[in-house]
Amino acid sequence: MLDETNDNLPKADGTLEPTAIETPENGTEENVIVLTPEEVQDDALMVEVPFSQTSTNADAEEVEETQSDEDDETEHHEIPTKNYENLSMEELVAELEHLLALNQINKIKTQVEDIKKEFLSQFHHLIDEKRAEFLEQNPETTEQFEYHLPVKSKFDEVYTTYRANKNAHFKKLQNDLQGNLDKRLEIVEAMKNLINPAESMQDTLKHFNELRDQWKNIGPIPKDKYNHVWNNYHFHVENFYDYLHLDREARDLEFKHNLELKQKLVERAEALEQEPDTNNAFRVLQGLHRMWKEEIGPVGKDHREEIWEKFSAATKKIHDRKDLLNEEIKQREIKNLDIKKEIVAKIEELATTKVDSHALWLKQADIVEGLRNDFFNAGKVPAESNEETWSTFKNAVRNFNILKNAFYKDMKKDQHDNLVKKTALLEKAIELKDSTDFTATTPIMMKIQDEWKTIGHVPRKNSDVIWKEFRAACNHYFEQLKEQRSELNQEEEQAFEKKHELLEAVKAVTLEGEHRKDLDTIKSHIDSWKAAGSVPRNKRHIEGKFNKVLDGLFEKLNVSKKDSEMLRFSNRVEHLAGEDNGRKLENEKIFIIRKIEEVQNEIFQLENNIQFFSSAKNAKKENPIVLEVRKNIERHKESIDVWKEKLKQLREINQE
Repeated sequence: MLDETNDNLPKADGTLEPTAIETPENGTEENVIVLTPEEVQDDALMVEVPFSQTSTNADAEEVEETQSDEDDETEHHEIPTKNYENLSMEELVAELEHLLALNQINKIKTQVEDIKKEFLSQFHHLIDEKRAEFLEQNPETTEQFEYHLPVKSKFDEVYTTYRANKNAHFKKLQNDLQGNLDKRLEIVEAMKNLINPAESMQDTLKHFNELRDQWKNIGPIPKDKYNHVWNNYHFHVENFYDYLHLDREARDLEFKHNLELKQKLVERAEALEQEPDTNNAFRVLQGLHRMWKEEIGPVGKDHREEIWEKFSAATKKIHDRKDLLNEEIKQREIKNLDIKKEIVAKIEELATTKVDSHALWLKQADIVEGLRNDFFNAGKVPAESNEETWSTFKNAVRNFNILKNAFYKDMKKDQHDNLVKKTALLEKAIELKDSTDFTATTPIMMKIQDEWKTIGHVPRKNSDVIWKEFRAACNHYFEQLKEQRSELNQEEEQAFEKKHELLEAVKAVTLEGEHRKDLDTIKSHIDSWKAAGSVPRNKRHIEGKFNKVLDGLFEKLNVSKKDSEMLRFSNRVEHLAGEDNGRKLENEKIFIIRKIEEVQNEIFQLENNIQFFSSAKNAKKENPIVLEVRKNIERHKESIDVWKEKLKQLREINQE
């Protein structure tokens, strides 16, 4: 028997295994998907299929990967995978639609799953934010949280279409798997009948080669049937080679042919070292191993070890490149992990930093949004850290949103309180808007306006309405006030004209020399002046002119300074009282009290100075400085008497 077992079933790493080629990463062929029942139900996006169907979907997908590898050996056309983390949910849906429209369903699995992963990540993040916001705004609610996002419905629709098309495609492949199994079983049966002494060796060998060519051209079969069928086939091939041993020439020719084919595989494997794309080189190498294993028979013992060593050496180089690439990817993912940890730390810091204004929160939110984008743009992290990294990031963002939402919750409460305060002011303004007691009402309305300015914002939905109502009430009142003042201005102009005439009359007064009679004449002019009323503010200089004329008349009458001062003051006070201006009278009272205090302090200081000079050695009783100080004291005492008399007069008016 020809012993070619070690030449028939090598793995890509040179070990023996009568099953599918394994990768160093996960122990199974690359990109094989097994549609488990859990995957079928995942996120309500999968198309419902019977469980019995899922049991063979893995075989169908493995067929797809194998066929794809075979295609790559001749023409490698890989659909590029974009950085889907940079796309919005709307853009992800559009990209999924684009892939379905322009590519074969069996070529886009990796891209579709990456899109699905990123879409669901963004969707769940958004839902978490909205749920946290809802609960913060409604802490006592028993209402179920609901949030409808149209783009999620669109994604479900497109993804369901993808799954339906994919399942239909795999169903066809599954049927093909069963058909291929039947064909291979037929070949195995035919191999059993090759050993036929009645047939010439030449015809038997020809029949054997035909069966072997048929075997090579038959596609894959169900994975669970592979070992059984292959072992049966290999068993009958070995039996045939034992039989063929009787014809050494035919055997040697077969060995030579197999050697030539394996040498070509070695050359192709060695040429892969020049392939710049390591992943593509590894993919092609797997196809070469499958051909070495399944399509080419044994070689002579003299060449068996040598040819395998060459093939194994070429294989090791590609594996070393693959290992190096995997290490680079790992280091890059570790670096990305460090970057994402720094981003999360910054968000966590912001999640504990309280700010007290809307503008600052907008700034904080912009910073977090920038960090969020940086997180998604940072790239992949090691698979074992992915879940933890995403969880910490999500929690950091959630905590920030909780803090932000708490601020806006408090702000809403403050706005509600402000609304209550402004509503009270509005009601008071509406109550006073038709008042005609302008002297009493105007200060109140002005105070209401000042208080309104000190109150903060109210809810947006109430802001415009309450402001328009308040402004209307204030405008209504002050328009009436303006009209009243316009009437007063006319009266004041008339008063000015009258006082101008009185001023000229007073200037023309000639004293007769009788003190009492002349004093009565002056007082009558003062009374007429009072009766004339107030003049416009910009023409009140006429009051000073009148007082100056009075001073001249009093001086001619030899009236004391105190009496003349009190007459003028009486005139001023009666004028203010006639205007019913309580604020001005109160200000006048405060002014006089302060003047009294100032004069008393001056007297006290002067008296202290006199004591100083009196106690000095060799002080003269008639010291000029002392005499001057005493005169000042007397003048201040006279002055304080006048101020006290004025204060008394004001208090009497207040009592009235």
